[in-house]
Amino acid sequence: MGTVKTLLTFEEFEQLPDQPGKCELVRGELIELPPADYEHHLIAHLIYDLLKDALQQAHAHGEAAGLARVFHEMGYLLTAECWLQPDVSVTPAGQRIEKYLIGAPAIAIEVISPGNTAKRVAKKTELYLECGALEVWCFFPKTKRVTIRVPGSVREVAADGILTTPLLPGLALSLQRNLRRVIATSSHPTA
Repeated sequence: MGTVKTLLTFEEFEQLPDQPGKCELVRGELIELPPADYEHHLIAHLIYDLLKDALQQAHAHGEAAGLARVFHEMGYLLTAECWLQPDVSVTPAGQRIEKYLIGAPAIAIEVISPGNTAKRVAKKTELYLECGALEVWCFFPKTKRVTIRVPGSVREVAADGILTTPLLPGLALSLQRNLRRVIATSSHPTA
């Protein structure tokens, strides 16, 4: 006999007590994730730093006007029963803000942890795109590759590839070089 899932409204979800790890609401279902490990956070912060610099440079050159800000672990209220918190995100210009950011980020970036299932990642990716995200990047640290999904297609950047996006001219993220930096740093936490 299968387990019965209790579905929550967003109002019930936001009243939950704080606890270690990250909680998300996916079509009313509470998804509890364990705390992310050190390497996961290093990768997310590296991506955040690179995107923030690239966006500032693009804005200085009068480019990427459709993008506003880069965030680390910012929550987005996608629908009345969906709250997602990507590891890194870039908001679109004009992102609706009430008590929370309303709608999807322009770019949602997830660093995939060993505990994530392919089904869960696919469901979150679909939700981001259904709710207006222009791109969803999934970083797979074990294989050092990235999938980039846009409405209607997906492309993969291999470990030796360069991640680019038409949304952010000037961004050329070398996976090999940047992930090597993370690995070197993760073995020397005080660096």
